Amino acid sequence: MKLKFTKMHGAGNDFVVIDAINQPIQFTREQWQHIADRRFGIGADQILVVEKSDTPDVDFRYRIYNADGGEVEQCGNGSRAFVRFVIEKKLTDKSTIRVETMSGIIAPRMENDGSITVDMGAPILEPAKIPFDNSGLTAIPEADDMLWPLDVNGKTVAISVVSMGNPHAVQVVDNAETFPVAADGPVIEHHLRFPKRVNAGFMQIKDRHHIRLRVYERGAGETLACGTGACAAVVAGIRRGLLDSPVRVTTHGGELSIAWQGEGSSVMLSGPAVTVFEGEINL
Repeated sequence: MKLKFTKMHGAGNDFVVIDAINQPIQFTREQWQHIADRRFGIGADQILVVEKSDTPDVDFRYRIYNADGGEVEQCGNGSRAFVRFVIEKKLTDKSTIRVETMSGIIAPRMENDGSITVDMGAPILEPAKIPFDNSGLTAIPEADDMLWPLDVNGKTVAISVVSMGNPHAVQVVDNAETFPVAADGPVIEHHLRFPKRVNAGFMQIKDRHHIRLRVYERGAGETLACGTGACAAVVAGIRRGLLDSPVRVTTHGGELSIAWQGEGSSVMLSGPAVTVFEGEINL
């Protein structure tokens, strides 16, 4: 079959976006992997699928597949690409839409300057709900946060655990650029303490309103940017007393802006979303 697609990115986090409203979509895990393959397919960190929603007062359903073909709960940068896609394709005439994801409803909106802001909802902080197995561990309190010891490559690191609809383990590092993300990232992703695997974030504090961040994403490896990872890192930094909202997040692919007013409030994610090209692939 021939599949029409759009290639997009948000701060370098790149996506294949597929309209499943106007063309039938039912693929195997291997076909999703083929689409995401950078040599034999189109190439992407994630594949985003636009569907109709059967939920009242919700505009669309949003499905996300990582490069390994596994379906995941949430993708912050992808949500911005999603809203640009449905507006450019004239699937909606709204500037703010309500979108159903595996982890709940999000509400992205197109700003007047062309940037996109997404209400990512309130972070989940209870270890069992992330999920994170903290049995037998003693947490270290730091301001409003609890740091958990995690054995990684023969050393013990202190992590904050946060879910933004998907699980994140965030640690503060002295220098994000020189930190061995390629070595530690996959170990944390597959750590037995995280039964559904985890996204590993490595955050360097520049000042109280600015961080540098690298994220080793579950099922995708290190990406140029991770929207939910940026949200999780800022939440962890604010709870640890290291950051104040709003926070500018510098990634290898560009900059994001995160605002959070504290526990119980939504995390607001702002940044670019760019259409790269349109295409068709024969599967």
